[in-house]
Amino acid sequence: MSDAAPRASIAVVVFDGVEELDFVGPWEVFSVAKQLGAPLEVFTVGWPGTSINCAKGLKIIADYDFAGKPRADVVLVPGGKGTRQLAEDDSFNTELRAYLAQAKWQTSVCTGAALLARAGFLEGRRATTNRGALDFLRAHAPHTYILDQRYVHDGNVVTSAGVSAGIDMALWLVGHLFGEDTAHSTQNHMEYFPEPPYGTPA
Repeated sequence: MSDAAPRASIAVVVFDGVEELDFVGPWEVFSVAKQLGAPLEVFTVGWPGTSINCAKGLKIIADYDFAGKPRADVVLVPGGKGTRQLAEDDSFNTELRAYLAQAKWQTSVCTGAALLARAGFLEGRRATTNRGALDFLRAHAPHTYILDQRYVHDGNVVTSAGVSAGIDMALWLVGHLFGEDTAHSTQNHMEYFPEPPYGTPA
């Protein structure tokens, strides 16, 4: 691993009701890429505090709360049932908007796209979300071109569909920031070659 200063700091926002794989999948990608030599740091930022109850019952402690969060080059906003309440939370949206604005990259998984929209980062852009939440995103992003794809890259905004699609998005971002060889090595290390036992739905 390189001893050089990290070229990218990646913040993963977590909150009560966050979908576990939405943030743990990308976390794994970024952590493996770092293990393999990519000059990055990844950390979690909790709202409103560091003690988080996830959507499926997992309990975690975030590295920072919003009051003490470090600057980040990449901010990732996952989805989950908690996004419904947060989309209407003015205090959260004000804090998130400012944090996203200082980042070079604004990214989301699943219904985290609605929070990007509420923060003003999807105006006139192409984006995606969970197939089951397309209407939810449309309600918060009336001026966004919403696509049914695994992930969508538009400028410095990258959105991804539900749950496991966040892994695809994170691998793309690793490849873009640190080179395709690093992304391939990360994918191989994770043995991430999806072949669902029941096939892929239409």
